[in-house]
Amino acid sequence: QVQLVESGGGLVQSGGSLRLSCTVSGFSLAHYAIGWFRQAPGKEREGVACIGSSIETSYYAESVKGRFTISRDNARRTVYLHMNNLDLEDPAVYYCATDRAAICPPRRWSYRAEYDTWGQGTQVTVSS
Repeated sequence: QVQLVESGGGLVQSGGSLRLSCTVSGFSLAHYAIGWFRQAPGKEREGVACIGSSIETSYYAESVKGRFTISRDNARRTVYLHMNNLDLEDPAVYYCATDRAAICPPRRWSYRAEYDTWGQGTQVTVSS
């Protein structure tokens, strides 16, 4: 059974940091790209970052470039989203997802419809 489980969300002050984890089971993480998305209340789910099976390939939304870093540890079956300098635009439920392809969907990595397997999400809250 293919499963993705997010963890690491919580409450942090503006300017603070969090590290989210996406742990997978039921398939070999080493062969697949993983995307991170987020959805704030009343807003569409948006792509935040994606990392391919080759760790040299990663993509970021403009709104998080320079603040967020995506990484992977295949031995731990986990993809991380390191979030620094969090601001009041970042609170949302954060999800990881995969379409079980080796690369992030070219030019469409941030499109929700490109992914067919999702985790349940983890809440990130930022206080001023």
